[in-house]
Amino acid sequence: MEKVRLGIIGIGSMGTGHAGNVLKGMVPDMELTAVADIWQSRLDWARNNLPETVKVFDDGRKMIDSGSCDAVLVATPHYLHPEFVIYALEHGLHAISEKPAGVYTKQVREMNEAAERSDRSFAIMLNQRTNCVYRKLHEMIQSGELGQLRRVNWIITDWYRNQSYYDAAGWKATWDGEGGGVLLNQCPHQLDLLQWLCGMPVKVRAFCHEGKWHDIEVEDDVTAYMEFENGATGVFVTTTADAPGTNRLELTFEMGKIVCEEGRLFFDKLSTNVSDFCKTEKEGFKKPEYSRIEIETDGQNEQHIGVLKAFAGHILRGTPLVAEGTEGIRGLTLSNAMHLSSWLDRTVELPLDEELFLRELNKKRATSRKKEDTDIVFDTTGTY
Repeated sequence: MEKVRLGIIGIGSMGTGHAGNVLKGMVPDMELTAVADIWQSRLDWARNNLPETVKVFDDGRKMIDSGSCDAVLVATPHYLHPEFVIYALEHGLHAISEKPAGVYTKQVREMNEAAERSDRSFAIMLNQRTNCVYRKLHEMIQSGELGQLRRVNWIITDWYRNQSYYDAAGWKATWDGEGGGVLLNQCPHQLDLLQWLCGMPVKVRAFCHEGKWHDIEVEDDVTAYMEFENGATGVFVTTTADAPGTNRLELTFEMGKIVCEEGRLFFDKLSTNVSDFCKTEKEGFKKPEYSRIEIETDGQNEQHIGVLKAFAGHILRGTPLVAEGTEGIRGLTLSNAMHLSSWLDRTVELPLDEELFLRELNKKRATSRKKEDTDIVFDTTGTY
């Protein structure tokens, strides 16, 4: 195999963006050979705009069975991600899923088990892991130079969406169609980064306000509190209603505080470990001295293209993925825990009770609003 023949299932906004990147040659080890969708407008668009060499299918399984591709990228609505990934892996194809991994962890765990049984490559589109700022932060944490985590606060409120965004398709912003709101649609990247950088919490208490700022049934405003095994605590705040909004990640360690904001990384580096200072300093009001440093990075941030390059390289040469597909369950566990905590109005402990979450989700789905399906034409920007 000289190039990976890629098929895309779901050629709405995200799928169209991925198709464009591959067709432009931005992923040298990959070629687009097939696409699939159930919407007639998208099939028409594909036939009118994609090269004749790209085969068009009205069902993802037909595309997988056709032999026209070596790997599939699943860019469907969330509930279908595990379903198509499992089918692809069990039929000998490599697979990469858009985020989130799915809607509920029980479903995603079945996908991960299928991946473990398969010898095919399985990745997930957690493209924020390619961001130089988060990569550098991860490197510093893993090195141990920062000491133990004490506190994390993430305000991620620059996800503004207006009502027309939610009205664009019948499945959007419904429990039965999408399975969640800002936590499941916009924040999988931040929830993944949170666990990638800090590890998984052991307790979650969340307040998820459903339809607070929009005419929708899912959450559009969330505040969550977390506790970690070592005693560290965290707060996660997000919404799709604030403008202009904020994206500020602040982490406090024994050796200082790191702030990530507007693509820059600042480190207030303590002269001594704060835990040791607390025990040994005799002057009651004295604080450890510190110096402020702007951390340099390599400046690289390939996003979706970087994930696809790594996916192709893993298939062809065995080089590392940006994110193993099986890792997607971790960030999803956080969003499931936040939802469950809010629904039950109590603290949720991890590991998550997957059966309880699914029962509560199905109650939501049973009363989900039935919006009129709209066969819409998506933009081609590749934005969510």
